[in-house]
Amino acid sequence: MSLDYMKSKFQIKKRLVIEGLITLFVAISPLLFYSYKYTPTDTETLDFILFQIGANGFADARMFYWYFLSKCIPLMLLIIWFVTNKQWWYHAILIPISMYSFQLFSVLTYDSPKIDENEIFYVIAVTMVVVPVVYFIRVKLVDKHVHGIDLDAMDTELRILKEKEELRKEREKLEQRQKTLAKKM
Repeated sequence: MSLDYMKSKFQIKKRLVIEGLITLFVAISPLLFYSYKYTPTDTETLDFILFQIGANGFADARMFYWYFLSKCIPLMLLIIWFVTNKQWWYHAILIPISMYSFQLFSVLTYDSPKIDENEIFYVIAVTMVVVPVVYFIRVKLVDKHVHGIDLDAMDTELRILKEKEELRKEREKLEQRQKTLAKKM
């Protein structure tokens, strides 16, 4: 067996494992999302096998767990969508990603009785950056694929025309010099 064959076989196995884990997470995400329903109410902490969740300023640990899951699961699904998307508009997914990120941050650093209210200002800032980028990409793609305008070809053609114009001016200067030399002789 060659080394290239072994590398490609390893890469295929690695890709299958990663894609399998992503698929498994997407498949069990509804179960994870609703897992708060199977936790006890009115407790200060929830004990899981590997970790423990406290109330973190909420009325009880179940409410914190519910808020956490309602922000974390959609955020993870959006990140998977962003990373695996091959469309031209995938940057627009950054807007809901930023929204859920700021909301998750406010849940994890619970220090105010108001949740999901002030994050809009941060999301607007992100939106003001993402929307022009997405629009610029869209305009370039529409110009190229819909209208048949190839900006690189246009730049090349303009450069050639500019060079021709410079050469024409040089030729006129040479002809002018030639005429002045012919008059002197």
